[in-house]
Amino acid sequence: MTVGDEAILLVAGAAAGLVGTAGGITSLISYPALLAVGVPALAANVVNVVALVACWPGSALASRPELAGRGRWLARWTAVTAVGGAAGAALLLSTSAGVFDRIVPFLVAGGALALLAQPRLSARHRRGSRSGSAVALPGGLLALSVYNGYFGAGSGVMVLALLMVTVDDHLARANALKNMLIGAASVVSAVALIAFGSVRWSAVVPLGAGMLAGSLLGPRVARRLPGPVLRWAVALIGLGFAVVLGVRAGF
Repeated sequence: MTVGDEAILLVAGAAAGLVGTAGGITSLISYPALLAVGVPALAANVVNVVALVACWPGSALASRPELAGRGRWLARWTAVTAVGGAAGAALLLSTSAGVFDRIVPFLVAGGALALLAQPRLSARHRRGSRSGSAVALPGGLLALSVYNGYFGAGSGVMVLALLMVTVDDHLARANALKNMLIGAASVVSAVALIAFGSVRWSAVVPLGAGMLAGSLLGPRVARRLPGPVLRWAVALIGLGFAVVLGVRAGF
């Protein structure tokens, strides 16, 4: 890592932390930045998962009004996401670099499309469609936290959409809950990757520092979020990046 590379990761981390904790897709900014400074795909994903832990404390501090009175609820459901995060990390540790290179374009595209699908899911909630929510919440959180531990691009947006359908349709409150749930899964995933994998700390430190700074602003932005602009901008960047990755992987 050169000083220039560290500066790139610091700025990218701040942007990713802000966008991710405001309701966007963190990895669609941080992951390309890691590739841009020369970190290989699989190693970049490990760095990204570990650095994402830095978003948890910042978003918690910035979301205290929205999290008031939610302690018991969070204790229950963070346990579910923690289990899923551990499973996702185990899956990542067993994946070869070659296979990961070919999977990533589809994961990125899926994350971007999930962001575009969020308004329709929220509209269903506003129409009063809550059927199956007793199964959808635990099942959805477990599946999405496994995905978060494995790669994670778009997992936050998908969790946000799930919470807005099954728990609370207020964007800022649902976003604050999402940040805590994703944070729990990220912590467990990071611990597993640090214990059993190889982590490039020279990349984690500047990226994580930027994410911490950005996450202090993200929930505040969510309170005044210009949803369509942010949603389309991040989604289009994600789809474009998925195409680039697909070309690089030989599709």
